[in-house]
Amino acid sequence: MSKSKRGKALWILPSRGRGTCPVCRSTRIKLLYTKMSSSGQALKVCKKCFNASQERIDAAIQIVVK
Repeated sequence: MSKSKRGKALWILPSRGRGTCPVCRSTRIKLLYTKMSSSGQALKVCKKCFNASQERIDAAIQIVVK
């Protein structure tokens, strides 16, 4: 079975799908996973933060909005 989170599919994304994770502040990391805040706003996070608590996601949204 193919893996969609790495390989040629990432080459079409800006910066090859990499950036700074808004939750853990890791730099040059793949931001491939989408998490929704409690208000319904989508946020791209890294693999480590995909299982983060909803409170951490909401706190990151507030920092990004400011």
